[in-house]
Order: sequence, then structure tokens, then C-alpha cells
Amino acid sequence: MTLRHVGIRVTDLDRSVAFYREGLDLVETGRGSMNHGGRFVQLEDPESRQALELNWYPPDNPYAMPFVPGEGLDHLGVEVTDLRAVWERLLRLGTHVAIAPWIEVGPLRSYRIGFVTDPDGNWIEVQGLLPALPG
Repeated sequence: MTLRHVGIRVTDLDRSVAFYREGLDLVETGRGSMNHGGRFVQLEDPESRQALELNWYPPDNPYAMPFVPGEGLDHLGVEVTDLRAVWERLLRLGTHVAIAPWIEVGPLRSYRIGFVTDPDGNWIEVQGLLPALPG
């Protein structure tokens, strides 16, 4: 298992991207829209290769919870080789399913992704790459 990134919730995506790029020298490595209407920007530290994902949700989005400064941790993200096995193991440990796995199709890669909660209710994104499509 590899810790892929840490995602934090932000109230102004452009302002936060500028802050992390200019203030911490993080480099933008990707951005996109989520199936449910949110948007994200992936940033990376060029030296350590650690990633930070900034997540923004519109006010009417089911994941747009009240924002309390200092409580913006959105989720931890892990990439696994066998999502089904890890998912079943987490369920046996008593985790709760926040969002059942689905297939996310992206321009460069597609993956199966789902969210569970840790014992304190923090979200953990579990994703596994899918084989490349032919062609």
C-alpha cells in the first residue's frame, strides 16, 4: 500500500492554489472535476514527491459541509493493487462506507475508487488502477 496524497477542503480553489504554489513551492500536477460537481487540484512537492490535493465543493453539493478553519482535512488517499481485498479487510475492521466504490475514468488513467471512514470518522480514499484500455 502506498500513501498517495492528503486532501484538504478549501473555500476558494484559485486562492488556495496560489498560496500553496507561491508560499510552499508546490507544483501543480493535475486538476479536474469530480462526478458529483466538486473540483480538485493536485499539487506536489518536487523534492519529496509528496502530494497535496485541494478539494472544492459548491454550496449545494452533499460534501460541502460547514467550513471551520483548522478542520479542513478532507481525506487521506491510498493507492492499492487489489482494491477488493483491501476494501473487504477494512470492512472486517469495522470501518464505515462513506461512498461505495465506483469507476472513475480519466484522460490518462482510470481507476476504481471508494471512501471509508477511520474510527474517528476521517475519510480515507482507497483507489486501485484499472488495466489500460486497448487502443
